[in-house]
Amino acid sequence: MAISLPTSFTPPSSSSSMSTFFSSPSSNAVSIFPRRHTRRESSRFLQPARCSSPQFGSNHDPMRPRQPQMPSLSPFGLTMEEARASMPSFKWRRVLLKVSGEALAGDQTNNIDPKVTMAIAREVAAVTRLGIEVAIVVGGGNIFRGSSWAGSSGLDRSSADYIGMLATVMNAIFLQATMESIGIPTRVQTAFRMSEVAEPYIRRRAVRHLEKGRVVIFAAGTGNPFFTTDTAAALRCAEINAEVVLKATNVDGVYDDDPRRNPNARLHETLTYQEVTSKDLSVMDMTAITLCQENNIPVVVFDLSTPGNITKAIKGERVGTLIGSTWNTPVGMS
Repeated sequence: MAISLPTSFTPPSSSSSMSTFFSSPSSNAVSIFPRRHTRRESSRFLQPARCSSPQFGSNHDPMRPRQPQMPSLSPFGLTMEEARASMPSFKWRRVLLKVSGEALAGDQTNNIDPKVTMAIAREVAAVTRLGIEVAIVVGGGNIFRGSSWAGSSGLDRSSADYIGMLATVMNAIFLQATMESIGIPTRVQTAFRMSEVAEPYIRRRAVRHLEKGRVVIFAAGTGNPFFTTDTAAALRCAEINAEVVLKATNVDGVYDDDPRRNPNARLHETLTYQEVTSKDLSVMDMTAITLCQENNIPVVVFDLSTPGNITKAIKGERVGTLIGSTWNTPVGMS
């Protein structure tokens, strides 16, 4: 289709003649300018479509995404407040269990006793199903103790401690395999990278594992020589905001004397941090005790070999010796 334009153009003398020229083309010409819509016609295209669905309501804003409506009832027909009230109340909700390497050895015939690791796994499984979050720090004294081997055959203390850290990784992997064999999701995190066998220690990842109901085993101590696994337990407890350190050993608490030499030795039910340091009680090393004191972390010392002690300690029941706090009867204990 041919477009005909005026053959001659004379400049208009005024703005009115200019508007007359563009608004009144000749009958044989086609306007090359698009037609502009009026205000009423334009508003017809800008009006949002109205949704008549009853789930949005009459005041629904199409530019704002629909917010999901949270049900006010739990899956069991209770309100959320009633569901929380029906859950048993425990003294602690997130705990750190310190298992010494000697305790894992059991009767000392082997470096690791599978019966001991299975007993630990079953008791930890019982409390994790109740919603208690459990992290574990393992020692390595059943395989290699750095402080005992330092100086042997030219082995310096730092190298000996690094070998001891590797021993804790061995215990952690063994304990992880035992726990996962009975259905407990478990993660091992090491203080230095061993990505082929375990995760590196990342505090936020460890906390996320605990929130998902997984057991986290911390291995390789603090990753630094000259620090014990007791200090690693106090450090990790403070980092992940756990509420207590549960120290599982071969004795059933803290005595005023060695019970193996003195049959009249008395078991302490509670102790303060000052009493531990002033009496030089061999509960934990001074670095670990000081770290717990500065962060207000109580410590429970109990016997690992007694069946049910781990469950009692994790649930906050009276067992062994409590350091830095007092025993209170937990609510809702069975």
